[in-house]
Amino acid sequence: MATKGNSGDNRSRSSMSIFIVVGLCGFFYILGAWQRSGFGKGDSIAVEITKQTDCSILSNLNYETHHGGDAGTIDESEAEVNEFKPCDDRYIDYTPCQDQMRAMTFPRENMIYRERHCPSENEKLHCLIPARKGYVTPFPWPQSRDYVPYANAPYKSLTVEKAIQNWIQYEGNVFRFPGGGTQFPHGADAYINELASVIPLDNGVVRTALDTGCGVASWGAYLFKKNVIAMSFAPRDSHEAQVQFALERGVPAVIGVLGTIKLPYPSRAFDMAHCSRCLIRWGENDGMYMMEVDRVLRPGGYWVLSGPPINWKNNYQAWQRPKEELQEEQRNIEEIAKRLCWEKKHEKGDIAVWRKRISYDHCRDQDSQPAMCESGNADGVWYKKMEACVTPYPETTNPDEVADGAWKPFPERLNAVPFRISSGSIPEISVEAYQEDNRSWKKHVNAYKRINKIIDSGRYRNIMDMNAGLGSFAAALESPKLWVMNVMPTIAEKDTLGVIFERGLIGIYHDWCEAFSTYPRTYDLIHANGIFSLYKDKCNAEDILLEMDRILRPEGAVIFRDQMDVLIKVKRIVKGMRWNTKMVDHEDGPLVQEKILFAVKQYWVAGENNTASSR
Repeated sequence: MATKGNSGDNRSRSSMSIFIVVGLCGFFYILGAWQRSGFGKGDSIAVEITKQTDCSILSNLNYETHHGGDAGTIDESEAEVNEFKPCDDRYIDYTPCQDQMRAMTFPRENMIYRERHCPSENEKLHCLIPARKGYVTPFPWPQSRDYVPYANAPYKSLTVEKAIQNWIQYEGNVFRFPGGGTQFPHGADAYINELASVIPLDNGVVRTALDTGCGVASWGAYLFKKNVIAMSFAPRDSHEAQVQFALERGVPAVIGVLGTIKLPYPSRAFDMAHCSRCLIRWGENDGMYMMEVDRVLRPGGYWVLSGPPINWKNNYQAWQRPKEELQEEQRNIEEIAKRLCWEKKHEKGDIAVWRKRISYDHCRDQDSQPAMCESGNADGVWYKKMEACVTPYPETTNPDEVADGAWKPFPERLNAVPFRISSGSIPEISVEAYQEDNRSWKKHVNAYKRINKIIDSGRYRNIMDMNAGLGSFAAALESPKLWVMNVMPTIAEKDTLGVIFERGLIGIYHDWCEAFSTYPRTYDLIHANGIFSLYKDKCNAEDILLEMDRILRPEGAVIFRDQMDVLIKVKRIVKGMRWNTKMVDHEDGPLVQEKILFAVKQYWVAGENNTASSR
């Protein structure tokens, strides 16, 4: 296990010794870290997990090129290097586009103040976000599902506020997540198994899920047992660090809210959507929130609602709400679901399940027809206002045809040709081009593994692909040990995020001229393919690299793939960011102009002889 204990100059060799391989053998080196004993139960947990973790692989790193030295080395001794200072300690958990102080200047109506509000150009920080003192590398999966080091997110409020709901417990120097939740007091496993009696969660048919208002993401964490991957989101609000806890656990999550702006996902993306007492007023705003769920659900997809107002007759007193109000709320939800032509599949206890129809042919004869959205591009959602209208289904020729193609089970769908490709929905991407892209990325990833031999060892759990294309990098890496956040730049020439979801992978739209919707130190490995060429004339490369540094864990790795002149500039910038780098040739040889730059962020924390910058 790669972990660090309490730092300090007076470490003792009598303390527990845990070895960390960061790698800088010339470039990679091995660090020994000592964790003081005597912190209670957390230490024994750490010792056990250390015993279970094979660290021998970590020392086996080879960052040499085929002909020695950096690929295409030039003399950079005269090149000016800008040394970035650490930011002030108050920015340790800074989320630029969800800054709490800035949020309070926006209206509270419809959660506008919890939406993205990014800093202006002159408000941006030009410094390195520090890790807090005592920061440690998270436990490997699956131990990380249940344990998070206290030092990484020292927020105890949820242990008190959610004590009886079994969300989270503080034990020694770790948080423990028992798998409970507000709506699953008997544990996430029991809750998920109840859902599986209605929804096909056991055969690979349902693979992607959206969890709205996710808490600490225990639902998503336990869905991995079913080989289902959930995209969880929650606002940065009074429940401090919900999303941070999720990511520390190794569960996909972003900071987000259902407010006035469309969700940053394509239409027909998710197999299932879920709300477990998420406190979203589904029946308000003319059904706009349910219509947005309908937009992102695939034809045939499921919507799960558990908690208020479901089962209001038995729970209105416990919820401390008037029964008439809850009855009206459920009546509105039922009416909107009917207008959306959803089929109610189940209601028992506190859980209700609806299913979106497989095509619009099943809805043509219903009495109440909702307003249909007129927008020509249902996936053009970045900063677009939500509308109280229904996104049209793709055309079908008969009532039994699924509007976006028959569902294939996972993992078959990972490499099958997606409907968006076979139907010609994406111009200039043929079936042959898709298959060639798959072959190319398998080759690239194999080359990466020859250089960084720990990519699929479990050392990197949370992985991001900043320019995901068709998702073939993630497909080549697919493993229970890791997951990939596939990012589709909003300025990409072709929007292929829908293809990525069809493959059973997850992703999100984002503009890299702005900060990503996550906490600092939440990704273990970042893949940046052509991102700096793409944004060359759009925004400052320094800003993108500083954002990458913010979201990358100490000792996390980056793989840049780009033209050589671009990577030389990138290498010079990150030299001032406490990153170590090595450039290597393309796997097809030194004559190929595209190169690969490997980087590792050094371990450093707040207060370590740093001269802080307030900006």
